Amino acid sequence: MLRAMNIEKIFHDGIRDDLHVLNDINFSLDRAETSAIIGSSGSGKTTLLNILGGLDKPSAGKVLLNEVDVHKLSEKQRCTVRNEHFGFIYQFHHLLPEFTALENAAMPLLIKGSNVEQSKQQAEKVLADVGLSKRLHHKPSELSGGERQRAAIARALIHQPDCILADEPTGNLDRKNAEQAIDLIINLNKDYRTSLVIVTHDLKIAQRMDKIYTLEDGILKNA
Repeated sequence: MLRAMNIEKIFHDGIRDDLHVLNDINFSLDRAETSAIIGSSGSGKTTLLNILGGLDKPSAGKVLLNEVDVHKLSEKQRCTVRNEHFGFIYQFHHLLPEFTALENAAMPLLIKGSNVEQSKQQAEKVLADVGLSKRLHHKPSELSGGERQRAAIARALIHQPDCILADEPTGNLDRKNAEQAIDLIINLNKDYRTSLVIVTHDLKIAQRMDKIYTLEDGILKNA
C-alpha cells in the first residue's frame, strides 16, 4: 500500500558540508499494518515521516502510495492525496483554537468541499468513537490535554484514510493519557483498517506495533 524506495535526503546550507539525513531508505507498509520508527532525537524520523506523507520531497528515491509516485504529482495533486489518503497526528494537537471539537474534526472534509451537514454528522460519529460525544461543542481551551489529542485523532480519521502518520503522538501527554491515546489509536486502526506509521522514542509503544524499525545515522534497519 505504501512503499519508499531508495530515499535520500540531503540538506544544503551553502556554508558547511552537505548534511545527509537519510541514506538509501527502503520501507513498505501493507493495508491495516502498523509500524514504529524509533531513533534518537535528530536522527531524521520526522523528516522521513514528512517524506512518506508528501509534506517534504526526497533528494532521491520515490514514495509509492497504491503504486502512484507521490512526489511526481503536482503540488495541487499532492495536497489532494494528503487530504484524502493520509491522516496526520502530531505531538501537539494543532487544533484551531477558534473552532469547536466538532468543527476541528470535520475540517478535512470541509476543506475537501464535502457537504457541511454530512461532514458534521461524520465528525459526531468519529468523536463518539474517541469518547468525546459530550464535548462536541467545546473549544480546545475548554478541553483537557488528553481530550485535545483525542480530537486530533478524530480529525486524522474522519475521512478514513489509507494511512495514519503519527509523530510522537503521546510526547505531550502524561503516562495515563499516553497509554489511553495509544490504546485508542491501535483499536481504531483495527476498526477502520487504516495503516499506521508511528514515530516514537517510547520502546513500550513501539513494541505494540507489527513491525519496528530503527533509524540511526540516516540508515533504517529492522529492530
